Amino acid sequence: MLRALEIRDMLIIDRLDLAFQPGLNVLTGETGAGKSILLDSLGFVLGWRGRAELVRQGAEQGEVVAVFELPKGHAAHAVLEEAGLPTGPELILRRINTLDGRKTSWINDRRCSGEVLRALSETLVELHGQHDDRGLLDPKGHRTLLDAFAGLAGQLDTVRGAWRHRARLMRQLAEAQAALDAVRAEEDFLRHAMEELDALDPQPGEEAELDTRRRMMQGAERIREDMARAHAILGPQGAEGAMGDGLRWLDGIADRAEGMLDAPLEALGRALNELAEAVQGIERAQDVMSFDPHELETVEERLFAIRALARKHDVLADDLGQFAEGLRDRLAALDRGDAELKTLKAELGRADAAYDAAALALTAARTEAAARLDRAVTAELAPLKMDRAVFRTVIEPSDPGPEGRDTVAFSVATNPGAPAGPLARIASGGELSRFLLALKVCLSDRDAGITMIFDEIDRGVGGATADAVGRRLAALATGGQVLVVTHSPQVAALGAHHWRVEKRVQAEMTTTTVVPLDAAARVDEIARMVAGDTITDEARGAARALLAGTV
Repeated sequence: MLRALEIRDMLIIDRLDLAFQPGLNVLTGETGAGKSILLDSLGFVLGWRGRAELVRQGAEQGEVVAVFELPKGHAAHAVLEEAGLPTGPELILRRINTLDGRKTSWINDRRCSGEVLRALSETLVELHGQHDDRGLLDPKGHRTLLDAFAGLAGQLDTVRGAWRHRARLMRQLAEAQAALDAVRAEEDFLRHAMEELDALDPQPGEEAELDTRRRMMQGAERIREDMARAHAILGPQGAEGAMGDGLRWLDGIADRAEGMLDAPLEALGRALNELAEAVQGIERAQDVMSFDPHELETVEERLFAIRALARKHDVLADDLGQFAEGLRDRLAALDRGDAELKTLKAELGRADAAYDAAALALTAARTEAAARLDRAVTAELAPLKMDRAVFRTVIEPSDPGPEGRDTVAFSVATNPGAPAGPLARIASGGELSRFLLALKVCLSDRDAGITMIFDEIDRGVGGATADAVGRRLAALATGGQVLVVTHSPQVAALGAHHWRVEKRVQAEMTTTTVVPLDAAARVDEIARMVAGDTITDEARGAARALLAGTV
């Protein structure tokens, strides 16, 4: 509910503070007094697109503040929470427009984007009038209005869930088919690569082991000849044999040398033992380094084959086994791909059937609700002096979507036998206003917490018809809030609260102001609406009769 509207330096408004009330609030005034400026200012703070230049001449910036009362459960709370903005029982919107066209917005003293502001405004205010394309005249919203009238939220959730499930399966099927096609395109390569890898069967760590063996054999080949020559010089045919011969010769004459050869004999014995140990070490090294020349060739061939495969597949040699497992998995996917596709297609078929059933049930519910809405609107048209008009909710097939397979449009024919068509094209200004009002009365209980604004919706009607319009506006305001800009005295008389919009000229500056009317001023204002500029006693009497409800 709109509680307050503060306007500073907007168009021809200098400073204006308005405190609106629950119920039916009426704004009246002469043509050109500035009633539309109030709506422009309210639309500005709500983020609606409107006039480009709003700042009053001579001012640096224009500012509008709107204060709303939000009961628990109001739809605005969800918008605020989703945007990460503070929420509570009071909502304050503030927006500034500078001379250079920059617009800055705040919600509860927190900066916000125009997108968030517009999303919030949709839960706060509805504007209805013969030139309005945001409300009931917009065919894009007719299906939503019908669904709200019928209370189809549960069925809509079912259809949306079935649509999401179907869309998810379609994505999975497309992804599976694309993956299978990609594997099939490289099937020959995969199978050839697997044959190479399976034939070679490389093991983790094998490349390092083969490289070590290869380097060892290459080194051994270079030193084997030197080791053999050393063995020949130091072994039994060389130094070891010569030392043995010398030891035997000395040992044979030692007993005749009077002990002089004892020390040399001991030293030669020790030396011979050490030499024998060295020769044995050389022999052991020869044994270790002895290899079949073909083994080096074999090791090199396998080492080079492993490294070549690693380069071919751009992986490390130790990762060839893991790479082979990946290829094997892709081939396995190819082998089982057709079965998976068949399963997904079966699931998608069931999802299609579930969506079709839910959408068909939703269409049936909409069709039944459309008939009820048509009857309700027709009943409302009779008191509005349009008992010969025909209102019809047209439901036609459309492409499937999350909201079902229906398009909904409100169609009217102003007289029997006349062609039917969209509201905005068929009805005249006065007729359109009454159609909109009748439709809004039928849909009003679905708009709890929304402030409804009617901009000259009574244009072109008068007398008993204007009275019927006013009574329906008053009924809409029961338990809620309606603001109506009107030129009809019958409508103005039914308001619970009344303001007059005035244009004043002071110091060669034109400004618009809004004056709350007490009982006496209200009589004069309604008398002016009845009689024109010259207010007569008869006009005041007619005004009092309208206010008393005796006319």
